Amino acid sequence: MKKVFLAGLFVTLPIAASAETYTIDPAHTYPNFEISHLGFSTMHGRFNSTKGKIEMELGKSGSVDIVIDASSIDTAFKKRDEHLRSPDFLNTAEFPEITYKSTSVKFKGDSKATVEGNLTIMGVSKPVTLNVTSITCGNHPFNKKPMCGFDAEATIKRSDWGVKYGLPAIGDEMKIHLEAEAVKE
Repeated sequence: MKKVFLAGLFVTLPIAASAETYTIDPAHTYPNFEISHLGFSTMHGRFNSTKGKIEMELGKSGSVDIVIDASSIDTAFKKRDEHLRSPDFLNTAEFPEITYKSTSVKFKGDSKATVEGNLTIMGVSKPVTLNVTSITCGNHPFNKKPMCGFDAEATIKRSDWGVKYGLPAIGDEMKIHLEAEAVKE
């Protein structure tokens, strides 16, 4: 009788949903930035190598862990990219990675969120809030694997991370955009 009661109890208990893990697809993830160039124009750049994980229970909870290869910076001009890798800017020989690790995620329905976390550039970690403007999940139309896409943005002052070369001629304020796709594990 006790066994039947216990079995019935387990059947009637609600099953708690749990966070699912998604691995960043480096071929479809684009961390990029824009910054004032001498006050004349806006320069754009991106990083070509990114990895990481996103865990989430859509609309409820989540975490973000992104690692960017700092030396993969690409502004479509080789000489400038080499200078951006130097100690004047990112010092990629000493600090090869830029990381972002979330501390909290607050969903706004199922398609938007605010992510609080720490951005580390050149060994300096500072809090940064990512505004996630789009979350789209579903099965990939070609390989049928479950995946999610994210668009996020933030604005930082590069000098807060010790990147001060060329100030104020080269802008201090940088807009950061992260377009990411991630495949469910």
